[in-house]
Amino acid sequence: MNKTQIDSFNIIGIKTRTTNADMQAAKDIPALWQKFMDDNIANKVENKLNNKVYAVYTNYESDYTGAYDIIIGCEVDVLGEIPENMIGIQIPNCNYEAFSVKGKLKDNIVYNKWIEIWNSTIDRKYKADFEIYPEHTNETDDTEVKIYISIN
Repeated sequence: MNKTQIDSFNIIGIKTRTTNADMQAAKDIPALWQKFMDDNIANKVENKLNNKVYAVYTNYESDYTGAYDIIIGCEVDVLGEIPENMIGIQIPNCNYEAFSVKGKLKDNIVYNKWIEIWNSTIDRKYKADFEIYPEHTNETDDTEVKIYISIN
């Protein structure tokens, strides 16, 4: 674990609202990722600062047991031109607990890390948490995913 402060930044992408209750997120999140890939969303976002893909968890109803939004998208310099059927959000300046997972995505490395986070004693802020995936990530290659949890 590693505490860090991150300045605000902007994301443009696609969104869904889900919950971890009744394993709903296990259906909604892969479906959103599929839409992101099938619709080639990353190539439709203009003014990208890099080719990394972000998965942002925000607008928490309560804590990880309540409803929340997930936005999958790319970092942009400004939230000027937001393509149709997409959303633009600003991630606030905040303190984060940083995690890193390495391995194959198909082995559920990210989900398994979230289970650890949910079961930890981290003093979470539930503002905006996010994952950063490197460019050209796929399910079968070894990859490193960064996870940032907003903390008090």
